[in-house]
Amino acid sequence: MSTGPRSTSTAASTSEPQADTRLYPPRPILAASVAVFRDDGRVLVAARTKPPGPDVFSLPGGVVEIGETLEQAALRELDEEVGVRARILGFAGHVEVIERDEAGAVRRHFVVNAFSGTWLEGEPTTGPEASEVRFVALDELAGLKTTPGLAGIVARAHAVWRERRP
Repeated sequence: MSTGPRSTSTAASTSEPQADTRLYPPRPILAASVAVFRDDGRVLVAARTKPPGPDVFSLPGGVVEIGETLEQAALRELDEEVGVRARILGFAGHVEVIERDEAGAVRRHFVVNAFSGTWLEGEPTTGPEASEVRFVALDELAGLKTTPGLAGIVARAHAVWRERRP
């Protein structure tokens, strides 16, 4: 993983502290998330507090840690970010988030693997990574500011949930 920004136009001194080591990564960063559904078919979404996509709704999730499976990462992030526990039902797809700077260099590149899950316990709470959390009906997603690709991932996750829920 990169220890700081790289740029084709200006290089930062290696002695300067960097605020975000996920900027200008040498390779895509692997992440995982989970679309958690309750019995009524509502899905859990959270408004992010950090880039990429601050103040937009997405699925709870984050970076996969070394030695962790994608499913383990998705469930850990769900619990850490919003205090909810779920059971994974299946894979829903992936979304690539690629952000470029003004010079065209890749500033951020995440590959987010999304799962479908069913709620087990815990009421969603806000925290350092989620400024707002709520369960919403699928038709309410269109009225929210969301991360790119969220509607498609949630639709696929919902299909998995309908097929495999207990």
